[in-house]
Amino acid sequence: MNKVSKQLILKKGKQKFIFRYESGSEDKLLDVLVEQARSGRTDFDWFDAAVLSFKLTQSLIGQADELIGDKVNVKQ
Repeated sequence: MNKVSKQLILKKGKQKFIFRYESGSEDKLLDVLVEQARSGRTDFDWFDAAVLSFKLTQSLIGQADELIGDKVNVKQ
């Protein structure tokens, strides 16, 4: 199975946070979001991490719905 490159982008004022990851490594992305929020090196905070975590979850739910829909259509 080919891994698909994806990205999450957050614009905050004049800053832009871009997180690139491969499909299947969402758990590592969540770890990076937590690390960024903890570090204090940037303006990326816990709220930002929560927003991107929510976006990631919504994306995964959408992918799961597509897979389920494809399997249902194949059985019919």
